[in-house]
Amino acid sequence: MDDKTKNFLRQIDQKADEIKARILCAEDALCVPGTKYFVSADGDDDNDGLSESTPWKSLKKVSDAPLESGDGVFFKRGDLFRGCVYAKEGVSYGAYGSGEKPRIYGWDYSLAHPLLWECVGDNIYKLKNKILDAGTLVFNHGEKHSRKLIPSFVHGEFVCRDNPEKKFDLKAEMTQNLDLWCRYDERTTTAYSKGENFAVPIMDENSYGDLYLRCDEGNPGEVFDSIEALTRRPGFLVGDKKDVRIDNICLKYIGHHAIAAGGKSVEGLTVTNCEIGWIGGTVQHYNGTDPNFPKGRRGSVTRFGNGVEIYGGCKDYAVENCYIYQVYDAAVTHQITTCGQTFVMENVVYANNLIEECVYSIEYFLDMTDGDEQSYMKNIQMSGNVLRRCGYGWGQQRHNKDTPAHIKGWDYQNVAYDYRIENNVFDRSAYRMVHIVAKEEKHLPVLNGNVYIQNENYLLGQFSSLDDIKIIDFDENASDVIREKLGDKNATVIVL
Repeated sequence: MDDKTKNFLRQIDQKADEIKARILCAEDALCVPGTKYFVSADGDDDNDGLSESTPWKSLKKVSDAPLESGDGVFFKRGDLFRGCVYAKEGVSYGAYGSGEKPRIYGWDYSLAHPLLWECVGDNIYKLKNKILDAGTLVFNHGEKHSRKLIPSFVHGEFVCRDNPEKKFDLKAEMTQNLDLWCRYDERTTTAYSKGENFAVPIMDENSYGDLYLRCDEGNPGEVFDSIEALTRRPGFLVGDKKDVRIDNICLKYIGHHAIAAGGKSVEGLTVTNCEIGWIGGTVQHYNGTDPNFPKGRRGSVTRFGNGVEIYGGCKDYAVENCYIYQVYDAAVTHQITTCGQTFVMENVVYANNLIEECVYSIEYFLDMTDGDEQSYMKNIQMSGNVLRRCGYGWGQQRHNKDTPAHIKGWDYQNVAYDYRIENNVFDRSAYRMVHIVAKEEKHLPVLNGNVYIQNENYLLGQFSSLDDIKIIDFDENASDVIREKLGDKNATVIVL
């Protein structure tokens, strides 16, 4: 690597550090016309919540309170809250006080206590309490994390995913330190069996099961100061509520989506100045036979978890000035499979975010199915983002390792108008840099002024209509290809 390239990479590192510092130190920006409510770890849910001296205490109180459009809920900086917020329409959620952003963690408590664990042999420990499915465990705030084992569930039992004839035995399969397995099979359904008509476990907010962890150093509650479980519940459940604003909140260790929204049209969702990290990886649902392995009759498992997701139509949706990292799927996304209905996605902005070590930095898709010809996206803007090392985080422990991309649109119709991707940094990908496909070339985005940094002989990716899909290599000709085929005439291209 020559000195010029080394210096350029140092500049990117410095830029990322500056963005991170700016986001983590962002000042509170919410002004609300309605009633202000305050929440503190030292509060009391019997308080009125109307002042900093009489704050509420719990997220349950926030979720249950009869908030009205225009109201604001403010969490005390430096405090830690656990659980989920059920957002209300027209309500803003932010921070007050001084210091670090208020933190919302997904599970009810840290698992770092020796009395929570019992050894079941072969350095495998079982959590004594039942727990929701965990996407992974994070130790000492990111020093280490688990490898989650995902057996299939076929005809009433867990079997090895790559060998469905072999029953899953936890002592035989948990071969590495910090291997994790979560077992839940008390309730079953045939809804996801893809016509096979056999039962698979129901995975929802009531699926409390057993968690097993291999820890070669001894009782994990003694070995680690902090153990956080990414459990199957969201941080903020927005649903189809309109005009929800979330500012200056730290959302971490959440196995669902950190912010989950969806419906026929989600309007006015705005997420700003937030830190979102260690998200996703829980089992969304077990399936019947994997269509990729019909002869082996292998069962498949769908895992999920995005930083900020809208599934459905949307309008006036923005994620800006956020630091998002270590997400199992996408940092931010808007997506829908239409199933014959009409969905419109318009006025979407992803701007000035720092995104690191997610499988997809920015994901979007409009999969028009069952006769739908009316759905579309309009005025989609992705600008000023620094997107780094997609596919290099913990989410790449997945089975399908060939999916990472900084811009992930999949091979769908993706009918779009006024779609622009400008002045972003795409800094290395474990697979594609971009995966951008549309029904016709006229629906592809305009690319301008982006920086492309990738290892030689890795992939640039795809940029084409559905009838001309080709994967483009990232090689010594990458600069010319990006300018000619992607149309990014003002691109900066670094081949490592």
